[in-house]
Amino acid sequence: QVKFEESGGGLGHPGGSLRLSCAASGSVARFYEMGWYRQAPGKEREFVARAPWGEETYSSPYLKGRFTISRDNGENTVYLQMNSLTPDDTAVYYCYVILRNGAPLIWGQGTQVSVSS
Repeated sequence: QVKFEESGGGLGHPGGSLRLSCAASGSVARFYEMGWYRQAPGKEREFVARAPWGEETYSSPYLKGRFTISRDNGENTVYLQMNSLTPDDTAVYYCYVILRNGAPLIWGQGTQVSVSS
């Protein structure tokens, strides 16, 4: 059983920034991987960024460097710094964890991000 505490969503403005956080706990002392997906209205869920334990983080190229993922391994918390927001970033952002190599993703409940002027 994994518990998630996601925060930081809400209303952002074009060109502005938001920072999401996701604290996960349970099942294992350390998650193999933590990361983020997002799902915009009427679209499929898409990968945003991942933070494997002990390895370099990776953000999707289509974000063009606007979003940065970081991870606090001691707290099993992952952050998503989102800069230069556009209305196309409006979506529900889902945190996920992977317990061990090859295990399926376990999803958080999601947090809404809306970007509007």
